[in-house]
Amino acid sequence: MRRILESLGSPSFWQLDRLVVPFVVMALVQAVVAGISLDTLSSVRAYVGGESIWSRSQKDAIHYLDLYLATGENEFFRRYETSIAVPLGDLAGRHALEANPPNLAAAREGFLQGGNDPADIPGIIWLYRYFRNVSYMANAIKQWVATDSVLRELTSVAEAIRLVRNSGPLTKVQADVFKSQLDDINRRLTPRAEAFSASLGAGSRAITALLSLANLITAAVLISLMIGHAYRIGRQRRQFEQALHNEKVRAQTTLASIGDAVLSIDGDGRLDYMNQAAEELIACRLEDARERPLSSLVTLIDQDTGQEQTICPGRLDASGTGTTGARPKLVLRGATRAIPVSVVGAELAFEGTPAGMVVVIHDMTHEYEFIARLSWQASHDTLTSLVNRREFEHQLGAALAQIEDGGIAHALMFIDLDQFKIVNDTCGHAAGDKLLRDIAAVLHSVARDKDVIARLGGDEFAMLLHDCNSDDAARTGERLRRAIDDLQFVWGGRSFKITASIGLVHLSRAGLSVEDALRMADVACYAAKESGRNRLRIHQPDDVNLVERVGEMAWLYRIHDALEHDLFCFEIQEIVALDGHEGRGRHVELLLRLGEPDGITPPLDFLPAAERYGLMPLIDRWVVRHAFDAIAAGRLGVREVATCAINLGAGTFADEAFVDFVAAELKRTGVRAAMICFEISEAKAIGNLAGAETFIQSLRALGFRFALDDFGGGMSSFSYLKRLPVDYLKIDGSFIKDMLEDPLDHAMVEMIHRIGRVTGKRTIAESVESRATLDALRFIGVDKAQGFAVSQLQPFPLAPDTVAPAERQSVA
Repeated sequence: MRRILESLGSPSFWQLDRLVVPFVVMALVQAVVAGISLDTLSSVRAYVGGESIWSRSQKDAIHYLDLYLATGENEFFRRYETSIAVPLGDLAGRHALEANPPNLAAAREGFLQGGNDPADIPGIIWLYRYFRNVSYMANAIKQWVATDSVLRELTSVAEAIRLVRNSGPLTKVQADVFKSQLDDINRRLTPRAEAFSASLGAGSRAITALLSLANLITAAVLISLMIGHAYRIGRQRRQFEQALHNEKVRAQTTLASIGDAVLSIDGDGRLDYMNQAAEELIACRLEDARERPLSSLVTLIDQDTGQEQTICPGRLDASGTGTTGARPKLVLRGATRAIPVSVVGAELAFEGTPAGMVVVIHDMTHEYEFIARLSWQASHDTLTSLVNRREFEHQLGAALAQIEDGGIAHALMFIDLDQFKIVNDTCGHAAGDKLLRDIAAVLHSVARDKDVIARLGGDEFAMLLHDCNSDDAARTGERLRRAIDDLQFVWGGRSFKITASIGLVHLSRAGLSVEDALRMADVACYAAKESGRNRLRIHQPDDVNLVERVGEMAWLYRIHDALEHDLFCFEIQEIVALDGHEGRGRHVELLLRLGEPDGITPPLDFLPAAERYGLMPLIDRWVVRHAFDAIAAGRLGVREVATCAINLGAGTFADEAFVDFVAAELKRTGVRAAMICFEISEAKAIGNLAGAETFIQSLRALGFRFALDDFGGGMSSFSYLKRLPVDYLKIDGSFIKDMLEDPLDHAMVEMIHRIGRVTGKRTIAESVESRATLDALRFIGVDKAQGFAVSQLQPFPLAPDTVAPAERQSVA
């Protein structure tokens, strides 16, 4: 059974089925038509036979009744009753069919009584029910119905004769009367029976002719269908043959034009076919190689082990699609040349029997060359052909590991060009690129073969001096400085003096990381620039200035990491009105902090490094973006806030795109500009007064307010206030802390408050830490106060999942 089901489910079975089914259907249709014809004729024959029995029985009934009339013997009357039961049974069957609804069981009993064969009765009933109104059938039934009254009259005469016979002797007059009645009944029944038989005969002949015609028409239709189907099969066969031919031509054309070598071998491993690429690969024509063992044509070598491998059927790998695994291979061509290839094979099988395999050999020469180019590009700078930062850091790490293992000392130089920006800005990028290539040539002229030279980015270069003591490294660094100083760079008829600042680090301490080594060299180079440029600066562990720069460089990396991973956070402190009236709402300040695993770092620890290395514009953008998002999300608290102060650094004044950035953030978040008060340091504003004035006016035009932070510290003249349109003066906390003990500080606070009144600016006292100080400020008339005496620092959530306040450490 399983095999039968499998064969029914196979594609070949259904393909055969599409060919056979039409003929099976044709044969079934012909059989159905023939069956219907036979059933119809059988039913008509049953009626004819039934009529014969009916006619004979009624004649016998009259005959036996006539004998009973003449002799009076009861045996003749019994035979009469038996004979008359036949037409009476047919009569009862017909009446049962004419009932509404038809009584089929009574009809069957009646027709059985009428002497009909039981097998013929279903056909008699079917023909009567569905064809009694057809012309021939209707005429026959009409003759049949006409005998009903005559049969009833015959049964009445028979009963009368029996009554007279039972009552006494029959007189001659009575016998003549009964005899005359019987003759009359026989005379009337005989024509009806003959007409019924004639009508059935004519109907039988007509039906026979009709069914014969139907069979002929059906046979003609079926023959036409068979001819048409045979024609379609022939046409499909021709189409299949043409498609197969076209596919063969297409496959041969494809294989001939494909770049990979395609070989087909039989079950014995002998070559059956190969395309042009395969002919070129193995340097042999198909005509010469056909039916030769593939092992004699192709020598396959494992690239790792050097062992020969054989391609033959039955040696596929686990995937069923390869012949020799995924290891790299070589194909030998000639005595010396080896070509890198990849080999893929697939076995051929017909009805489960292996019949060979197809092998595809791909020439990997171009891929290997491309991979080599990509590998070089991944580790080198395309402009100067020096190694890039990634590769340099990798080789530096390997060199530092040698220090740990064998105690070998190395040296690292960081080179930064002093005039590159001048050349690039005045002459264009093409001149800058030419200068970088010339500097790379100078570096090569100074370096040893075992040294590593890299371009780290922009105009920054590095050189790793392998196995080099401090004295030799210093001499090499000075020689490099002089070589760059001697370089005469000419572009467009103009000559440029090129110099470089070089930082040198001696790498002799085990455990030094790549980041530490690069940072020390970078700091030494920065110190060389600060010392006047065009000089070599050697990193010394006890150099205080360099140690300070190293610390700032460490902050530089931490600040970049904080910007990239959103490690900055805010604390919030309220600024309280001293007159007790907050007006439209609260006044708060957002204070920037750096969140770290061991707590929160105050801004004084990292902002100096950020200002020195120009990171304040990036930090201020982070502050504005996240502060606006938090304000728009309603995280300032349940009480309404009218003013939110945000600090900005002085370096942002020079960021020409900062005003547009703030305007875009304002539009994105929907924050009201009037509630934002930007705070800028007084000292930083005075240091770049023109820039601060333009910056403040641009943002005030958008609706923002401003405050001068740390106001009054170290200033001898306040005339600049006429140029700075600020809203608040925040009195420096150094005056506030000691104003109760120091009359000068008290006088300074009073003076600053008066200046604010004269210039129309409100005053805010910073660092208020006692109730007595609050009372003194209130007496002077200072508008607002900020400090621990009026409000504690509180963590400010930037997002719903921000660390809970209890888990954070506040920093003043």
